[in-house]
Amino acid sequence: MSLRFRQLQAFHAIMETGTVTGAASVLGISQPGISNLLAQLEREARLPLFERNKGRLLPTPEAELLYREVDTVVRGLDHVAQAVSDLQNKHPGQLQVAAPHLLSFGFMPREIARFARSRPNLSVSFQSQYSSKIQEWVISGLFEIGIVEMPILHDTLNYQVFHFETMATFPEGSHLAAHDVLTPELLENEPFIVMGPEHQTHRRTRDIFQVAGRAWQTRIHTHLSENLLSFVKQGMGVAMIDPFTVTFDGESGYQTRPFKPAVTLDLAIITAKGRPLSTIAQEFLAQLTPSIASYATHSETGAAAS
Repeated sequence: MSLRFRQLQAFHAIMETGTVTGAASVLGISQPGISNLLAQLEREARLPLFERNKGRLLPTPEAELLYREVDTVVRGLDHVAQAVSDLQNKHPGQLQVAAPHLLSFGFMPREIARFARSRPNLSVSFQSQYSSKIQEWVISGLFEIGIVEMPILHDTLNYQVFHFETMATFPEGSHLAAHDVLTPELLENEPFIVMGPEHQTHRRTRDIFQVAGRAWQTRIHTHLSENLLSFVKQGMGVAMIDPFTVTFDGESGYQTRPFKPAVTLDLAIITAKGRPLSTIAQEFLAQLTPSIASYATHSETGAAAS
């Protein structure tokens, strides 16, 4: 088997955009060129990567698995190309940072824009992704700084953990607004919109209701904090939502109250052990740390256990 990078790049672009047209636009080559590269890859790999249905490409399970391996390789070469471009254009450096989705709709764009104001030639590489993937990216050197949801999965990362108290969020006009603080007793049998069962806020909310001996009714499961809030606005139930999503939402249709006992969300700023940070990364970290800490109840520094 003799796979070529261009084939993997075309496959990655199709997975990212969902269409041959989108992949062609991203890579700047023709649609027939993308289709030809995909056909070569499927032939070389001897695997069916997509099912064709009425002009659409639907990834097979094999394609999903391959994408996880290809993603780091393709992004790595993109970073190399950007580094060469920065050197050619005498850019002073590139800020490389990744964060989970809950920070990507307001907090991180604000922080990056604030940092860039005094650095007009700054080049920025920012990605939002699931926390496990961000940890892999930082370890591999694709990003210098990452922000992730706990837990830390690798012993090659330095980290500082921040604990954030979530708010009980409910539709505007709900009878729950009559209370200054909400509790399991007050929310018994209220429909909840929740993250998946393995998410830390799901487990902690469930445990609090169990200890209180109160029934916890989950109605909708989703995977993004923005989705939680959208369902609340539609009157679908109550959700425990982090302060970043609430602060940067900017829309009406919901109200919040403290919940006791507190349901916390734990995030960590991570860097790779044994790899010195660039000057740009050090300066951004000095800005980022107190800024994210201003939303937290408390924090601690540590190193992942092996």
